[in-house]
Formats: sequence, C-alpha cells, structure tokens
Amino acid sequence: MTKQKYIVAGYAVDSKLPDMTREDLMKLTHLNVAFGHVRNDEITLEHLKNMDDIWKIKREFPELTILLSVGGWSAGGFSEAASTEEGRASMAESAVRIVTDCPFDGIDLDWEYPCYGEADIASSPDDKKNFTLLLKTMREALDRQGASDERHYLLTIAAGADQYYVDGTEMDQVQQYLDFVQLMTYDMRGGFQILTGHHTNLYTATGDLFRISAEASVSLFIRAGVPKEKIVLGAAFYSRVWRHVPDRNHGLHQMAGSTGGYGPDFTTLAAEYIDKNDYVRYWDDEAKAPYLFNGSSFISYEDEESLQHKCEYVKLNELAGVMFWEYGCDETHRLLDAIYKGLLLEGKDCLTT
Repeated sequence: MTKQKYIVAGYAVDSKLPDMTREDLMKLTHLNVAFGHVRNDEITLEHLKNMDDIWKIKREFPELTILLSVGGWSAGGFSEAASTEEGRASMAESAVRIVTDCPFDGIDLDWEYPCYGEADIASSPDDKKNFTLLLKTMREALDRQGASDERHYLLTIAAGADQYYVDGTEMDQVQQYLDFVQLMTYDMRGGFQILTGHHTNLYTATGDLFRISAEASVSLFIRAGVPKEKIVLGAAFYSRVWRHVPDRNHGLHQMAGSTGGYGPDFTTLAAEYIDKNDYVRYWDDEAKAPYLFNGSSFISYEDEESLQHKCEYVKLNELAGVMFWEYGCDETHRLLDAIYKGLLLEGKDCLTT
C-alpha cells in the first residue's frame, strides 16, 4: 500500500488547454485531455491543435498526471479494434507510442459504450468480452514499456453510471487492468427523459421515479466487483434544462414539454441564472443537489454546496476521488476550487494500492 492524496481529475477539451490557469493546474492531480480518437485500430491525436500547451503544462507541472482521454460521445472505432487480436494489439501499440513520444502519463478510454450503439457508433454483443481483452492487451503493453522506462503508465476508463454499463462489461475482470474507474455520475437524467429531476445528484430523493444517483452508481459498481478505492466520482460543470414545466413543486419531478437537453454551463449560470432573471435557486436536501426554476423552465446543475457533499461522501466511503467534465465550462473557477478544498486542502490522505 502506498499513501496518495485523493484524486482531483479534470477533463479539458483541446481548445481550452491554452486557457488553463496556473492556479487551477496546481489544484489538479490528474488532467484528462479530450479527446484522442480511434482510427483504423489505432489511437490518433493528429487532430489536436494544442499539443504545445500539453508539453508546456508538463514542463511546468511535472507532478501533474496527464492522460490522453480517447473517445467521447459519438466517437467510434472501439468495437472494430477490440473485435480481433490484431486490432487489440494495434491499439495497444499505438497507446505505447503516444505515452513514449508525447507528455502523457497514460491513457483514459471513454468508449460510450460497449455493447450499445446509441451514440451512432458500431457495437456488438461481443463488445462485452472484447472490452476486457482490449484493456488486458493495453495494460500488458503499457506495463512492458513501463518496465523498460522504469515508470508506471496509467490505464483508466470513464464509465457510464447506470446498470446498462455494468451489463455491457465485465467490470470484475476489467478493474484489475485499471488504475481507477471514473464514474460519469452526470447526465443521469436528461436527453432521454421528459420527467424533470437532478442529473448529477448524490442521493435519490423521495418522489423520484428514476432511482439513479451517484450513491446508487457507486454501490452498483462495487457490487459488480470494482474495489471502492478505484472509484472516482463524477461532477458536472454544466446543466440540464427542461422547458414547459408545470409550476408545481418548484418544477421538480414534473412531466415537462421537452426532454432535458444541455443547458448553460456554470459560467453562464453564475452570470445570468442563479437567483437572476426570474430564476430562483432551490436546494433538495435529500438529493444534496441544487436546481433552478422560473415558473416554466427547470435547470439541474452542480454548485459548491453539492460538491462539498460529494467530497465528504468520497472521504467517508474511502473512494479514490472526484473528476469533472469539463474545465472550460466554469470560468468562475469556483467549482474546481470547491473540489480542491473538499479533498486536497482540507481532506485527509487516503490509502490506495
């Protein structure tokens, strides 16, 4: 066992890398650069325009762990690459090239999702076992290179938060090849539902027909075989919004006239929405989640108070830490500061393997 601080991991899209401040970089333990893509059974990053900034960040913050996150919504290539031994080997070899030629300390796979084609990507029932084989092949290749380089290269994933993801994977086997699992405990309600509610809530509130929550997701993955010390809890720096909502219960748990599409990011929420322009902030003390309502539009989002509860939950349950999507969504810098204060500044050290 080695002693390590809690993980504070942030996703940043390539276009936002030049905007990352020194103060914010000092508050991160891990930076996930989004996104690399899978093309012809290989990970590619030729489309990234700000590699110079990644080199600069690594030189200035050598202790910051920088991962190339590969995939994202609607980014395919995974099912095809994972389907053959040759494809898995090719993808693993490309991962080794990336960590040796670029300032990355590892690879984060964001395959959305094994066995499912909702993101308009190729999928197959065989993805379930092939995902395990792909990660095993990548882990072995990274370890071989790490032995040569006398260092450890990380391999992580971003995982969907609900039952579908566990059903489409072999998490009890997958976890042994991973340094940690980043639960996307956001978008837990939104584009597929017309019932309003929280999209990144810590707990499930009374009256919520959809029983998904960050706590429920953590329990689900632990039951599926993922050690709690490998679980990183997700936080959202953006909102979900429902329109044409009945003016009952401040709009919470109501059938809306729209699904919960993407709403304003936190920068815009702070400037124009939170207790402004007829929007009132409410707090759901059961769910430990804030929301906004103006009589017809309902907005679910994350703030400092909800993040404080998530950090306390991580410490109480001895999880690995917190990650968030996405850095560019909060130009106030308040949310990252809340995570940093909740885990690193005021938090105790935790034991990880």
